[in-house]
Amino acid sequence: MATDLRLKEQLPKLTQRIVDTYREVPATNYLGHCPLPNYESIITVCEDLKEILYPGYRRRENLHFGNVTYHVGDLIDGLHDKLTIQIGRALRHSLAATQVAAAAGRRTPSLPDAVQECVDEADFEALGQAKAVEFLEQIPDLRRVLATDVKAAYDGDPAVRNLEEIIFCYPGLEAVTIHRLAHLLQRLSVPLIPRMMAEWAHSRTGIDLHPGATIGDHFFIDHGTGVVVGETCEIGSHVKLYQGVTLGAVSFPTDAEGQLVRGAKRHPTIGDRVVIYANATVLGGATVIGHDSVIGSNVWITRSIEPHTTVVLEKPKLRMRGEAPSPEADYQI
Repeated sequence: MATDLRLKEQLPKLTQRIVDTYREVPATNYLGHCPLPNYESIITVCEDLKEILYPGYRRRENLHFGNVTYHVGDLIDGLHDKLTIQIGRALRHSLAATQVAAAAGRRTPSLPDAVQECVDEADFEALGQAKAVEFLEQIPDLRRVLATDVKAAYDGDPAVRNLEEIIFCYPGLEAVTIHRLAHLLQRLSVPLIPRMMAEWAHSRTGIDLHPGATIGDHFFIDHGTGVVVGETCEIGSHVKLYQGVTLGAVSFPTDAEGQLVRGAKRHPTIGDRVVIYANATVLGGATVIGHDSVIGSNVWITRSIEPHTTVVLEKPKLRMRGEAPSPEADYQI
């Protein structure tokens, strides 16, 4: 089929119409001179970190104690350089946006504040390097915590045959691994990058863990799809969540200007050794689920639960009607 050149001649005008919207709707484009963190670089950082955390399970094969030091050293060297650049960019952008907001008399940046010139008051590469090294220094301890998560999955799921199956196949471990990395960066006050990491893991696993959430050791998410854990959630040790669980907020308070109040405790606290079954919803910053409790499927909780408590819905009645004429039968499930 021949190309209609008359139709193709319309493309320059279309291009200009699109570019015109960049001025009309500046909130959804970033055309300043100060570079943002690069999304593909952040993904590469995550993959490199998983290579270090689970050596022999990812890209590089035939690793042994004779060559693993060189392999890890090469990855650490590359991560140092990548993180230095990306963290420096995030810090620089955050400061610039904050300064623009302050000049406009606002306490927090708004979307259009993203478009501005770079600020040069600080050596952001040096700041990025310092935070990158501080982050990388925590990897040995992080591996020890992740080993408890793998053990929790093995101990908590009779379907699993070996540890390899968990590391290769379990989306819960994938999501928790990225969460724990992102949480470390969040604690170092690195802006933007932790959320980029968390949302990348969310897109891969269907599990939404905000990097601000604090999660104890021996954490296991079984199946995982649809799990949501909010920013200010605090989760103890040996906690198990099933698919569809939401640990969220009851409401979003606003200030006198009608702006959302950020940073307040909005999400629940979950004690040690709690099990929360599928599709349960636990809401509110004042809500505490006491240790050693069990929350059943499909329940809705907005108040605190004492330790050693089991919360379940009353059994519903299942009504079944056959095709042939017959009395209705009620079944308890």
